[in-house]
Amino acid sequence: MTQKTLLLTGASRGIGHATVRRFSDEGWRVITCSRQPFSEHCPWPGGRENHVQLDLSDPAETINAVGVIQNMLDGRLDALVNNAGISPKGPEGERLSTLDTDLLTWGKVFHVNFFASVVLARGLKDELAAAKGSVVNVTSIAGSRVHPFAGAAYATSKAALAALTREMAHDFGPLGVRVNAIAPGEVETAILSPGTEEIVEKLPLRRLGQPDEVAAAIYFLCSGESSYISGTEIEVNGAQHV
Repeated sequence: MTQKTLLLTGASRGIGHATVRRFSDEGWRVITCSRQPFSEHCPWPGGRENHVQLDLSDPAETINAVGVIQNMLDGRLDALVNNAGISPKGPEGERLSTLDTDLLTWGKVFHVNFFASVVLARGLKDELAAAKGSVVNVTSIAGSRVHPFAGAAYATSKAALAALTREMAHDFGPLGVRVNAIAPGEVETAILSPGTEEIVEKLPLRRLGQPDEVAAAIYFLCSGESSYISGTEIEVNGAQHV
């Protein structure tokens, strides 16, 4: 059987790392995109030759990267996972609100968290269509409510990404391409905001999520097990949203 290929943005840590490991374990080829160069600490085979160093906050660089990625493919792309996201903080690590987020920060956040997803999916639509592939956008619980740590620009960009998921599912459906989203809640990664434990105490499951659990949801939406699911956003947050 032909090896399937995943393109993943935001692969350098956390959920991205776990996603690469899950797909690699399932026999997929994984092409990663990150603003960081490939690290030897990344635990998957063939990582260096399948890595694209790309700053998604730069519109021109993102557009140009489409051609680079196409040259790495054989005309087919089975899955695109738009996982990259940034959430700038204030000088003391505080949440940035609508009152104190400058316009340049708004623009950078939206370029990474929202516009890059449009550019990559549209630029690679022929490859996705050839494989009858799947797109998964990683949103956030912060996209549906004010969050104590996630800033206003981050939250609104994730809300926009959820809306984009519906629009893309409508537009890409006739091409045979499914588009869905997952909305993680509090996930245990290397960087957790102080005070997260107070949120965890109120979660119905009373624990943090694990990156592997988020990766499992992403894999499900890229697999044949979800072949008639499109246009939906799956909450992966231990019932934090209820």
